[in-house]
Amino acid sequence: MTIITRDQLISAMGNNTDRQVINKASLANAVAGQVFSLWQSAGTPGAGAIPTTAAVCTSALTGSFGLVNQTAPATSYLGFMALQGSISPTNVEVHDRLVHMGGLSGTVTTAQGALSLVTTAPSAARIGDTNYDEVQWWLEIYTALGATGVNATVAVTYDDASTGNLTAFALGATPRAGRLYPLIPAVAGRFIRSVNSVTLSATTGTAGNFGITATRARTSVSIPLLNKTENFDWAILGFPEISNDSCLMLLMTCSTTSTGTILGMSKILHG
Repeated sequence: MTIITRDQLISAMGNNTDRQVINKASLANAVAGQVFSLWQSAGTPGAGAIPTTAAVCTSALTGSFGLVNQTAPATSYLGFMALQGSISPTNVEVHDRLVHMGGLSGTVTTAQGALSLVTTAPSAARIGDTNYDEVQWWLEIYTALGATGVNATVAVTYDDASTGNLTAFALGATPRAGRLYPLIPAVAGRFIRSVNSVTLSATTGTAGNFGITATRARTSVSIPLLNKTENFDWAILGFPEISNDSCLMLLMTCSTTSTGTILGMSKILHG
């Protein structure tokens, strides 16, 4: 049954958990103050593959934390994490990777790509609120693009079925693998449910590989001292519910020019 008492929490913490080892290698060529995905970082969980088509992400994908689906009314929660980082400070977020696509080119200047939370749909429980306000959208770099900086114009559909372009944003010279550019709604009070296309203002000079990813944040933590393990219990994490099939992954807001290594473990509780 759903965990609603301290006794149930204590029991689940010791007896009914999925335990995940976390050992993620550093990504070089990061940018301080910017967000990077550890989806392709080597280690444990293993490096996730670059998607070739638009697809729903699940816990079965390499790159995701392990997760045993539960039968209602049993539910899963992120209940504990212990982490250390080789960079100080290290800021880590745990996201459910909902849908993704890749295969877009840095040398194509016509509209390319489309990804939807409607036609390419994970469960409603994973998406959260019906107006999509819990979903974050990203332009994700899989293989470095060229050295010519360009602008990206992204056409979207909002939660009310209206359409429009987001404010164009710059992809600087040679965006590196792992870089995440947030896609921000251009209309106040509206939230993105579909990305219809991405158009580059010019060729970057190298095709590379990039795509669109939608995620839902589940928790975030900060490791203030390098190589010191920090423990985060259920209360610090916010005890987020983890829906069946969730594709849990790590994101990082970088404090320097690499992501550093991340070591630790986590527990997903069932009850």
